[in-house]
Amino acid sequence: MPGTFRWLRSGEEALAAMLAAIADAGVSIRLETYIFQGRGIGDTFRTALVDAARRGVRVQLMVDAIGSIYLPADYWKPLTEVGGAFKLFNPLSLRRLSYRNHRKLLVCDDRLAFIGGFNLADAYNGDGVAQGWRDLGLGITGSLVPELARTFDEIFAPLPARRRRLQMLNMAKTRLDAAGDRWRLLLSGPGRGGRRLRTVLRQDILRSRNVKIICAYFLPTWRLRKALAHVCNHGGNVELLLAGKTDVLISQLASRRLYRTLLRSGVKIYEYQPQILHAKLFILDDIVCVGSANLDTRSLIINHELLVRIEDAKLADEAREIFAHDLAYSRRIEREAWRSSRTLPVRALEWLAYFVLVHVDPYLARLQLRLFRTPRQSGQTPSRASAASSAR
Repeated sequence: MPGTFRWLRSGEEALAAMLAAIADAGVSIRLETYIFQGRGIGDTFRTALVDAARRGVRVQLMVDAIGSIYLPADYWKPLTEVGGAFKLFNPLSLRRLSYRNHRKLLVCDDRLAFIGGFNLADAYNGDGVAQGWRDLGLGITGSLVPELARTFDEIFAPLPARRRRLQMLNMAKTRLDAAGDRWRLLLSGPGRGGRRLRTVLRQDILRSRNVKIICAYFLPTWRLRKALAHVCNHGGNVELLLAGKTDVLISQLASRRLYRTLLRSGVKIYEYQPQILHAKLFILDDIVCVGSANLDTRSLIINHELLVRIEDAKLADEAREIFAHDLAYSRRIEREAWRSSRTLPVRALEWLAYFVLVHVDPYLARLQLRLFRTPRQSGQTPSRASAASSAR
């Protein structure tokens, strides 16, 4: 079944389209998000989901325990009382605190899906210029939609407690090779298969002549930075549109540590000015990648992420129009002016932020993964501990 893709050019447009799809759903609703804010637009979504459950729609909802930490414990009681299902991804525990579900996904009736960078909170309910954070997404129909639904089901499905926690921390069971006409589904996360997203991005960059990236949190691996430089060194064009205003200062500081090297390589860098930038968009010639993943350490190595890769010249042209629109509200970073503006204290802060996000954060995540998989029973080998657990 051929698919169609429609740009949702702002958080405001995306949230309105999602609410309309929920109101129109007749069979099933799967909703997954990192942040769900329990007021304003969040309350509107809860009401829509409760109404859907009351009319007999199977409603399944999953939010991340850290991202939605401020939700009251009984917030979803109105939904569960009318037959809806709610789950908290990776409930809080020091032994697995690092691993989060950063994906944003809505699938209605297995025929219509929405992906993007926007969470379900008032900050995203704007045009990204006059008000609200700058974000965007994609509305999807066709053969990709059931695959998106399946990725939700693989995390949401009821499993024994131990196996469910392992699945949260391991991508081994996830379908990483789903592909169809013009599209490919790319997932990232801890465990086997988690490198697929950054490997595909790097290969596409190396083959491209015209690279345009909008990214809220930009901290690519050394190999990805070399790929961007390779494009410039071989006569291509690379433009990065990054956050001038940010909600995560440490991320911005770490990102800016890379500017000097990238500018020296010929990469053009711009910072978006009107609002906080939260969009994620990769335009690599006639390839477009859109979803929840940033080009940073957490998205590429630690978090569960979802990105859709689409080969479509028309869609890429539309994406370049979006990029040009945002570029008009951005400030270009000039190489000499940037170099002269970096004082010693600022460079020290940027280095410290870079060290924390590139080295400390992944180290703690790997440590937690090892601790989680280490049996608690003193004096037992892993196999004996597993046998004891099975016997119980």
